[in-house]
Amino acid sequence: MEVCLDLCDHNALPSMVARDSVHVLPREMLGVATFSVAVFLLRFLPLWLVDRILVVLAWLFLGDLGKLGITRPSRGPLELKNTKGRTPVLDIGALARIRSGDIEVVPGIRRLFRGGAELVDGRHVAADAVILATGYHSNVPQWLKVY
Repeated sequence: MEVCLDLCDHNALPSMVARDSVHVLPREMLGVATFSVAVFLLRFLPLWLVDRILVVLAWLFLGDLGKLGITRPSRGPLELKNTKGRTPVLDIGALARIRSGDIEVVPGIRRLFRGGAELVDGRHVAADAVILATGYHSNVPQWLKVY
């Protein structure tokens, strides 16, 4: 999402494939960093409940992302971070650009060809470049120890 946002900021018209479900959270909630909200809640509530609260707050702040072609995982954002190293995406403006049509969310790519791609729904889209932003696996839990 951030790559597409950067491209939009430089007058490109990017399309984005969301291959898997992903948690998208607002960067801030009423002026407070979402991460700070989560850490505060974890002091008093179990992780599963904080996850549910974060998902509800994300829905309230960001709306139904399924309408934009972005689906949420069934497991919570903190649970996925702790068990799989999958970090939620913090929205820094890409959702507004998706809603405005500056960024198009498309289904998966079936194959690439010179000048574009064939999507899994059979459509062909033109592309000057394809960027494979396949994510990363955080190693923070391996070196950050809380005592």
